[in-house]
Amino acid sequence: MHKKTLITGVIGADVHAVGNKILAFALTEAGFNVVNLGVMVSQEEFVQAAVETNADAIVVSSLYGHGEIDCNGLRQKCDEAGLKDIPMLAGGNLVVGKQVFGDVEKRFLAMGFTKVYPPGTSVETTIKDLKEILKIK
Repeated sequence: MHKKTLITGVIGADVHAVGNKILAFALTEAGFNVVNLGVMVSQEEFVQAAVETNADAIVVSSLYGHGEIDCNGLRQKCDEAGLKDIPMLAGGNLVVGKQVFGDVEKRFLAMGFTKVYPPGTSVETTIKDLKEILKIK
């Protein structure tokens, strides 16, 4: 069976590498072909990698609190590059300060994200959701 390809990375000026490596490892172990772009990844790099690899989904991490700013406009860039329906997932510390996660989630869904995760979400949750979204048995 064809392995589903995921683009992962930490967006923006964020240098938090450990969680990204753990996520990439867990997704690989779960049977995905993971292209990990590492840290300090621009929107353009996510889009370019997704186009080049014919990716099935983009998984964005952000831990320094500026994820909302860094992710805004990513859906439009995907659309412009011909990735109109590519699922986009985001997780980590996406905003600065204590905010109600439901509000944060609404804003990310409005930006075109498929799924958004609060800090501390288990990787198993992400794997389960990806399998549902990508229709993997």
